[in-house]
Amino acid sequence: MLAVRRITTLLVMAAWTLLLLPLQVIAVARRAPIAEKIPRLYHRGLCRMLGVKVEVRGAPLATRPVLFVSNHVSWLDILVLTSQLPHAAYVAKHEVASWPVFGYLAKLHDTVFIERKAQRTANHRDEMTERLAKGDNLILFPEGTSHDGLRVLPFKSSFFSLAEREIQGRPLAVQPVAITFNRLNRLPVMRRNMAIYAWVGDQGLVEHLWKFLHAGPATVVLEFLPPVTIEGFASRKEMARHCREAICQSVYAALTGRPRAAAPTPAAPGGASGPVSEPVLESVSEQAPAPVAVPVLGGGA
Repeated sequence: MLAVRRITTLLVMAAWTLLLLPLQVIAVARRAPIAEKIPRLYHRGLCRMLGVKVEVRGAPLATRPVLFVSNHVSWLDILVLTSQLPHAAYVAKHEVASWPVFGYLAKLHDTVFIERKAQRTANHRDEMTERLAKGDNLILFPEGTSHDGLRVLPFKSSFFSLAEREIQGRPLAVQPVAITFNRLNRLPVMRRNMAIYAWVGDQGLVEHLWKFLHAGPATVVLEFLPPVTIEGFASRKEMARHCREAICQSVYAALTGRPRAAAPTPAAPGGASGPVSEPVLESVSEQAPAPVAVPVLGGGA
């Protein structure tokens, strides 16, 4: 019976995709405003079909452009983020563009494809700056990898260089976003349950999706944290540390249910920020599995 239910869910997801895909193709070709709304509707539908409830805290900036930076736990992050964000394009590995189905969907979503080669860094930065200058929002995963969901890996600061350039005559707004899988079957998530959401190790996408469908309804906390600009920091590295610290605090609070510490304060120009703390998650403190690189990324070396 359970297998039948999972297969039914997959068939409904496929039908939902076939229903909205032609509409998005036409909207993109005609540059219709609805092309920015269909992906949000589509991903909200997928979340509902998969039993993912998104608990939103805070709000995304309404002014454009914005560089959203988020921790990265799973392919499910894409569904969660897109279901709630105003139109924003992801930054993805170049190889994703040639993937069957997923590559085509990524192109329809205006994904920025990059190559992880030093000689291409300047060109990619210019391309992303041009997109921002046109008013497009971008989403980066500065960890550059997925992980177990119990921690936030160090952020790679290379793409924070976008914030060093003025966009449309003003500093670029950078908004940290925290994603936390914190409830399963309406109960607080335990350490042993984290692999249900987190996509780590050598597990394939289809295998992970099949396991997730077996797990039951899940709740994901999506928190939009206070935005910052480069003017509040001594360097882009300080900005990266600040954004990571803010996300660490949010993940800690969502997983433990405890109040978080006061929000980190940006360093003054020429000053130094405090140390970046790692959340201590006593209730889920077992050693975490090793992270694995994933196709969608947000940082270079």
